[in-house]
Amino acid sequence: MTPNQEPLHIITDKKNLRLLFKGEEIFAHSPEQPFVYAGRGTGNYRMFRGNFHISERLKELVGLQDWDLLESEPNRLVIRFSQGCSIYHGRKSHYNLILQAAVVSDRLELSCTTETETGQAPQYKPNRWRFHFSAQTNEQVYGCGEQFSYLNLRGRAFPLWTSEQGVGRNKKSYVTWLADVAEGAGGDYYWTFFPQTSFVSSRHLWCYADCPAYSVFDFSAPDHHELYFWDLPSRFVFGLKPSMVETIQDQSAYFGRQGMLPDWVMEGVILGVQGGTETCEHKLAVARKAHVPVVGIWAQDWEGIRITSFGQRLRWNWVWDQERYPGLDRAIKTWNRDGVRFLGYINPYVLQDHSLFQEAEPQGYLAKNGEGRTYLVDFGEFYAGIVDLTNPEAFRWFKGVIKHNLLDFGLSGWMVDFGEYLPTDTVLYSGRSAELAHNEWPALWARCNYEAVQEWYQDHPEKQGQIVYFMRAGGPGSQKWCPLMWAGDQNVDWSEDDGLPSIIPAALSLAMSGHGLHHSDIGGYTTLFGMKRTKELFMRWAELASLTPVMRGHEGNRPRDNWQFDSDQETLAHLARMGHLHRALLPYLRTLVVENAERGIPVMRPLFLHYEEDSEAWHIKDQYLLGPDLLVAPVLEPARNERKLHLPPGIWCHLWSGETFHSPGPAGMSCTVRAYLGEPPVFYRAGTAWEALFREALTTCEALYPSRPVSKTDAITVQDISK
Repeated sequence: MTPNQEPLHIITDKKNLRLLFKGEEIFAHSPEQPFVYAGRGTGNYRMFRGNFHISERLKELVGLQDWDLLESEPNRLVIRFSQGCSIYHGRKSHYNLILQAAVVSDRLELSCTTETETGQAPQYKPNRWRFHFSAQTNEQVYGCGEQFSYLNLRGRAFPLWTSEQGVGRNKKSYVTWLADVAEGAGGDYYWTFFPQTSFVSSRHLWCYADCPAYSVFDFSAPDHHELYFWDLPSRFVFGLKPSMVETIQDQSAYFGRQGMLPDWVMEGVILGVQGGTETCEHKLAVARKAHVPVVGIWAQDWEGIRITSFGQRLRWNWVWDQERYPGLDRAIKTWNRDGVRFLGYINPYVLQDHSLFQEAEPQGYLAKNGEGRTYLVDFGEFYAGIVDLTNPEAFRWFKGVIKHNLLDFGLSGWMVDFGEYLPTDTVLYSGRSAELAHNEWPALWARCNYEAVQEWYQDHPEKQGQIVYFMRAGGPGSQKWCPLMWAGDQNVDWSEDDGLPSIIPAALSLAMSGHGLHHSDIGGYTTLFGMKRTKELFMRWAELASLTPVMRGHEGNRPRDNWQFDSDQETLAHLARMGHLHRALLPYLRTLVVENAERGIPVMRPLFLHYEEDSEAWHIKDQYLLGPDLLVAPVLEPARNERKLHLPPGIWCHLWSGETFHSPGPAGMSCTVRAYLGEPPVFYRAGTAWEALFREALTTCEALYPSRPVSKTDAITVQDISK
């Protein structure tokens, strides 16, 4: 922005116009290349167990070629875009858009409305909108919520709709093909639990479109970003700052920032255990004997189980199963005295013919179908009702379930699962279209949990800040309601799109979407189509988890097919080593969590956030910065003794060997380092005030368990412990 220039500026030339914000072009319009297109279409949604297949019949989409400047004031403009008329089924129709541009709190807001013709029938009103925002050829783009396959979104289109993430998520993979054949569950590169209609640009620009409808963000054109919506966005918001760090801070301030994590959740390992009170006690004893720093037991089956062809599922009735977990209430108190918390599980559905369903249905707390009856959703060999979170009484009732059945019972946290299944033909209490409520549902579900916890704190002030829950689904607004994300249901394999490697782009894309606290199931979850978790995969996943905010295990959907933390003594020792590394980093992690809460800077960060001049950093999706002072490059392939990686400019010290690397500026350098089991490639920045802590962490790990090589001739092989 030049001196004395207003932040909002318009340049006109005959029939053309350009809108600039702080000197940066936001959009350009000409009759040949209009800024906005309007039209009509009909969408088709097919859902099967959370997997959505969406198509449309587009009836008309026309460019609004004409424009009029209706109002012009400093930092405020009103522009009408219009189109003469079109003929549809023999009827003339007129489309227009009223765009109010204003600078609000140092951000640009573009509010969108349309003038409706008098007497215009609903079937002739526009419900399809396409906008072209300016882009640069060398621009890089990030965000759009949680994206597992790509970090840099440039060159691709991303449909944004919350759903199951898909199994395999790559149409070229055999696993995806098998999942598609079985039940259309294979997914594609853009399938995600957490879509968000926002992006961050290497131009130091962020953009958010306030529109819950199905949308497609297409970043493939060299000169513009094409944003397509199945409803008119109420507004677009743009922020522009001098650096990438300041840009994401501004974005997170807009969405609302996450709170703090309690220290206990970062002090060691949360064991993923199932099978009853005695099983939990036994596995806790085994882990402690191996010196694993256990801080919690997460038992997702605390409310009971159901066995299906998919594997062991849960009984969705959020009441303690005293038969499966006898004496759990007493055990929780004992574990708490020993510094071990107990965590459970909940989702926003209630199982048909069970106590909570029978309590909710007569009160009208469950969503309806088109015939006015309770909507029963097929979740795979069982049916459940949807708690209608748009009904204030149902919302209050379900908060009560959380406060009484989880918090009063003694849980210190839980998995807040699902949120992405809302069928588009659901009839909601509020009268809102479920097609528009669908993408909003995860944030509403997050708010239900948030309010339950905050209300419970009022009666239990001594517990303030000690409860933590974690979610997989989300969207705009989730940031302020959800304290921690987890990556969902990865395959128990090494696949790029849906296995161990997908964790890093998932965390970093969320970091660029205003959500800075992320972790994953150690070892993955989905165990289908011959996949079985190997010992080596579990150990490498534990290494990655040790360098994230939270370490938490999961047995997977078929536990007997998977290698577990206690399958042998070497695995236990490895988990102890990685758990103590994580624990030793607590003072550093705590400062990063504070920074995320107070300044909106994520804990796990893409390299370019701090090294913008390093051109290679903008394209790296298999490394990350843990705060400003640790660089992490996990081993993401089997049978590897070494890892090739990129070091940004500066002097970096290899944690395990102590070797110093001088990486020249501004381009940085590539290098190859050893990567034995127990030695995930980690570097700390020379001169950091945390150097003594990092060295102490190394000493602690080496005292517990010396690392050992793994090579193609000495590989840890797949073992089926169910035999």
